[in-house]
Amino acid sequence: MIRVLFVCVHNAARSQMAEAFLNHWGAGHFIAESGGITPGTLNPLAVQVMAEKGIDISQQRPKGVFDLYKEGRKYDYVITVCEKEAAERCPIFPGRNIRIEWSFPNPANLTGTEEENLAKMREIRDDIERHVLAFIKSEGFSPSLS
Repeated sequence: MIRVLFVCVHNAARSQMAEAFLNHWGAGHFIAESGGITPGTLNPLAVQVMAEKGIDISQQRPKGVFDLYKEGRKYDYVITVCEKEAAERCPIFPGRNIRIEWSFPNPANLTGTEEENLAKMREIRDDIERHVLAFIKSEGFSPSLS
């Protein structure tokens, strides 16, 4: 099993979606977790747009990346999904792991009507899913159809 940690600022949307997509599409080959530099509150728009894809993240709870670090967790990959400036604050995890940076807009900064923000969140979700699917393929696996 390939262990992957997704990190963003608050573990409220981007990293939660990436974790869910990798656990869904990479079932049997990958184990994904996620954490935030300063954990926040799960973003309800993220929950809504993931439900549209048939993936329920409503019971997920934001976790602190430093707590995972202190627990001595080991990962094959640490993938940051926040802006570069925030990604630089992520700890270096023990063991041998590959660090990858994927930058997606921060949903906490969305402004507009609820419908406009929902449309923007769908764009972020779909971009994250494309990255996760490409990652799975780059590791030599086909996405799970389960």
